[in-house]
Amino acid sequence: MTNTPHELAEEFPEKVAAISALKQSDAHFSRLADAYHTVNRAVHRAEINVEPISDQAEADLRKSRGALKDKIWSILSKA
Repeated sequence: MTNTPHELAEEFPEKVAAISALKQSDAHFSRLADAYHTVNRAVHRAEINVEPISDQAEADLRKSRGALKDKIWSILSKA
């Protein structure tokens, strides 16, 4: 399989250490990161037609990914 774009480490390269630390110390952050990963993978699989979905469903997934990314950034920016 190809590299999945938009991984958290790629989105926030300067925060890789903080992401790792928060995933181990903050249960809420860990759940957000896991949810982001799940949604991001679903978007990627839809984009490459491994699991095709409707345009609306893909747009909804992208919105979810964006919302999760915003929540994650909110926590990372304070860390």
